[in-house]
Amino acid sequence: MAYLELRNIHKSFGNVTAVNNFNLDIEKGKLVSFLGPSGCGKTTTLRMIAGFEQPDEGTIRLGNQDITVISPNQRDIGMVFQAYALFPNMNVRQNIAFGLKMKKTPKAEIEKRVDEVLEMVRLKDTAKRFPHQLSGGQQQRIALARALAVRPRVLLLDEPLSALDAEVRVALRGEIRRIQSDLAITTVYVTHDQEEALSISDQVVVMNNGIIQQVGTPEEIYRSPATRFVATFIGTANQFFGNVAGECKVQSNGLTITTRKLSDFSSGQKVVVLVRPELIIVSNAQPDTNSGNTIPGMVETITFHGAVTRLGVHVNQQRVVADITMTSSGYISLNQKVWLSFKPDACKVMAVDE
Repeated sequence: MAYLELRNIHKSFGNVTAVNNFNLDIEKGKLVSFLGPSGCGKTTTLRMIAGFEQPDEGTIRLGNQDITVISPNQRDIGMVFQAYALFPNMNVRQNIAFGLKMKKTPKAEIEKRVDEVLEMVRLKDTAKRFPHQLSGGQQQRIALARALAVRPRVLLLDEPLSALDAEVRVALRGEIRRIQSDLAITTVYVTHDQEEALSISDQVVVMNNGIIQQVGTPEEIYRSPATRFVATFIGTANQFFGNVAGECKVQSNGLTITTRKLSDFSSGQKVVVLVRPELIIVSNAQPDTNSGNTIPGMVETITFHGAVTRLGVHVNQQRVVADITMTSSGYISLNQKVWLSFKPDACKVMAVDE
């Protein structure tokens, strides 16, 4: 049975529908990310869980309790905001203790819990400092410690790392995952960063225009996207638009692409073939063996990404991107003719709306 349930949630602001027919079950102790572009409804949904917004329709249950109309301070939910929201006139210890004092927790218990969470976020030596004396990453960890000190039933994080630089973001998301796993606390994490969501989540909820597009594990979301939006929003996918031209064939702008069996599609139906860049093999000479699909093209761009190099290859009126390592593909230069190869199993075929 789900620990946190959202049923038929609908929320509008004037004529704008922010969240539409949102249904989700979250198991106790799991970290679930809401992922999507700006304005997709993910933060509005989080605020409804917290109680800062009321749904127009639907119910929210936590445990066996209906919390839909309960005030935020009675939900026993901790929230960490993008802007930290630390009190500038209080030192770190006082900031962390604030929620406990509001709950009239005994002083000895407050001291004990503040020490515990400071140890947890590895910032015990900052207890007497004020927020302006801390780095952005330290401030966010103190905000996390403050939310955890009251031992909430659910932890909500609203784009907590978006204001930090890349290196600190990567380190801190690992810390958040470590702490969440150690405490086994049910957590909902809002982000627009695909890599962030995929790296720390047990489940990812992909949203667009207020609607859930897909719910699944990070691997399911990436490898088996349910919609074209998910396929193109999560990572990169080359898109070959065309028509079904046989049991395993799609005709696309003069190319014949061999795919897996197309039993779910009718002959002539408009489809798009999606192929991930890492599933394309690049050769600087025409391959002897047939891998299923071999397409010649001309290298237009070369972009270094550390472990891989991304090529932009002009292929028959469109650009195809492929990820290579220099050891696997040999030397590749601009304006060089290359051959792109990918197997039928690398193709994800989806219908295209008329």
